[in-house]
Amino acid sequence: MLQELSIQNFAIIEKLNIEFNSGMTVLTGETGAGKSIIIDAVGLLAGGRGSVDFIRKGAKKAVLQGMFSMDKNPETGSLLEKYGIEHGDDTLILQREIQSSGRNVCRINGSLVNTTILKRVGETLIDIHGQNEHQELMQPEKHLGMLDEFARHEIQPILSQYQETFEKYQNLKKKFDRKKANEKEWAQRVDMLRFQAKEIEDANLQPGEEEQLNSQKDLLENYQKISTALQTAQLALESEEATGAIDSAGEAMNALRDIEDIDDKYKAISGVVSSAYYQLQDAASEISGELDNMEWDEGKLDQVEKRLEEIYQLKRKYGDTVEQILKYDQKVSQELHSMVGTEADEDQMAEQLKALRVELEKSAQKLTVKRQTAARQLQSAVHEQLKQLYMDKAEFEVHFAPSEETQFRAFGKDNVEFYLRTNPGESMGPLSRIASGGELSRIMLALKTIFAKSQGITSIIFDEVDTGVSGRVAQAIAEKIKLIASYSQVLCITHLPQVAAEADHQFFVAKEIKHDRTETQLTHLDENGRVQELARMLAGSTVTELSVQHAKELLKMTHPS
Repeated sequence: MLQELSIQNFAIIEKLNIEFNSGMTVLTGETGAGKSIIIDAVGLLAGGRGSVDFIRKGAKKAVLQGMFSMDKNPETGSLLEKYGIEHGDDTLILQREIQSSGRNVCRINGSLVNTTILKRVGETLIDIHGQNEHQELMQPEKHLGMLDEFARHEIQPILSQYQETFEKYQNLKKKFDRKKANEKEWAQRVDMLRFQAKEIEDANLQPGEEEQLNSQKDLLENYQKISTALQTAQLALESEEATGAIDSAGEAMNALRDIEDIDDKYKAISGVVSSAYYQLQDAASEISGELDNMEWDEGKLDQVEKRLEEIYQLKRKYGDTVEQILKYDQKVSQELHSMVGTEADEDQMAEQLKALRVELEKSAQKLTVKRQTAARQLQSAVHEQLKQLYMDKAEFEVHFAPSEETQFRAFGKDNVEFYLRTNPGESMGPLSRIASGGELSRIMLALKTIFAKSQGITSIIFDEVDTGVSGRVAQAIAEKIKLIASYSQVLCITHLPQVAAEADHQFFVAKEIKHDRTETQLTHLDENGRVQELARMLAGSTVTELSVQHAKELLKMTHPS
């Protein structure tokens, strides 16, 4: 249910805040006052197409915000969880900014979302139907979805099973068709993958190998330099011809030991020299070991360089590092396994497709049977509603057109279209071509009455759906809208006093000129205000005492208490 609506700098509305209640609310006022603009704002909050043309002249952006309660709509909660949007309680806030640059900024409960998500969530909250927007009725491709919605609990489990099988069938068929249509390319791809897999496999690469090889190469290339440095260091430490560094350090250590007990500072110096002496001995031992182990191997350097060149060539083709090459090898192996398996199992694929087609046929047949049963129930329900809307001579039919025997689609094999005969003796034909505007309004209202309870949409908006009717038909439409309001919140723009009188709440919309700018003003009418507005709607520009009395009678009839 829409609880609050805030509009800023939208069309001729500078700033408007509206609080709505449950039940039926009508917006009335002169043509052009801005009633439909308010509905347009709600539509944009629900994910409708935006445009910079909506921004009020002189403003940088239009800002819309709506607060909804979602306590009766579990589908909304499921979508919010799917998209990771927090919703701690039953309150939901939708926000949308349309900036002069054309950028849209949408939020749900403060979380940034794109317009697609806003639309998905908005569709579970609001259903807007306008006098020129009989889109579902005028588009035969939408009729199947309306029938499925009518019998959702019976049809949805079978449809879900069918669609799961259909997805498997489509994926396998695409793979099979692609292979059959591209045998040459397929074979070339397999050969290339095999070559790449073998080249990488023959290389027998190991993680970290390249780093180890580069380290070995550095050692081998600098053999002479390392050998000379080690020999020079050994000679300096352990010279037999002259006093070496170790012997000198030993003499210094022995001399200092004789005086280290005299004073702490000598003891400290003695400790440093002693440590240096033993470290020099350790270093000399390690140098000697390195010299003993050093061996020049020109063939080893050649092997290392060849291996590094092999790795370099693989890196040029398959990745910047050995690890990336190995990952690419895994990817190639998986694709090759899939393609070779498919290549080897072409007959098996054909058998799988055949089996899936049989399963699809069974599910599609079940769907058809359920839909035909639902169609008869819908026809009966629509007839009953149309009688109450003074179309008792009209006949409504859910027509099942034959489909191609082999044609499966996402929703089964049924081609469904609504047919209508408005008067006896006329031929039954497609509703989209036969029904007039007034008849379409009543048929859509009949369907809304039937669907309102089951759809779970918390707010239904009617934008002048009563145009072109009067008298008892207008009263019947008013009563239908009131009935729908017992299941869902209804917001209604109307010029008919019969419809306005049925409402639980009424707003008067007017436009004023302030500072040479047109602004829309909204007033919540009390009982006296409603009487005056109904009288205006009855009498036109001049309100008479008789029209006031008639307005009071209308309100008394619709609200006897």
